[in-house]
Amino acid sequence: MAYIDGFVVAVPTASKAAYRKHAVDALPLFKEFGVTRMVEAWGEDVPDGKVTDFKRGVQATPDEVVVFSWMEYPSKAVRDAAGQKMMSDPRMKEMGAAMPFDGKRMIYAGFEAMIDDGPRGKPGYIDGTLMAVPVANKEAFRAWAATMAALFTEHGAIRVLDGWGDHVPDGKVTDFKRAVKAKDDEAVMFGWVEWPSKDVRDAAWGKMMADPRMQPDRTHPPLFDGQRMVYGGFTPIVDE
Repeated sequence: MAYIDGFVVAVPTASKAAYRKHAVDALPLFKEFGVTRMVEAWGEDVPDGKVTDFKRGVQATPDEVVVFSWMEYPSKAVRDAAGQKMMSDPRMKEMGAAMPFDGKRMIYAGFEAMIDDGPRGKPGYIDGTLMAVPVANKEAFRAWAATMAALFTEHGAIRVLDGWGDHVPDGKVTDFKRAVKAKDDEAVMFGWVEWPSKDVRDAAWGKMMADPRMQPDRTHPPLFDGQRMVYGGFTPIVDE
């Protein structure tokens, strides 16, 4: 089963090129450690929410853009071994000292791939989401997510992945739990939908919003609090 390290970062708008270079320069090292894919996606449509949103999750300032990012590993064992190597490799310290963003506000965590529908592609646009889901609803959420993944791919998505929080650390300034206001009995979900282009994505969402399968099942209690769901649209700037 694939394992994901998920990240959300606030990057100064003026530092976009520097951020991309930093990520590209670090990629060979991450690949050496066992990463099979790294994606960095620049915020394009990151709305303000009433309760939660990506900007608040990383305390983004008006001159910053939210970046949605992840690394893929073939298994948790490979990821754990990579983490040990990263902690002891002096090259990582050098990269950490030159980050073109405020690392104290970066949020990160490890996620088990619960749903992974579709092959790896080269998406032109990404919908990213964060959610807080009651642990007791895990299997019901898995079934619902599988239904949604099939609907997304039916309407043109390349790949849909939902990751269940496995290692979600508390941060001193920001973290995933605070980003979705997770309660003690809830797990954090990190997921995304990959689209060939923004045009395909926009057309698909128009159709899906009218699809009765998208409507909530009001005969049962909701699986999660939709008011605390965080979402946004992103354009990949690194995908290797």
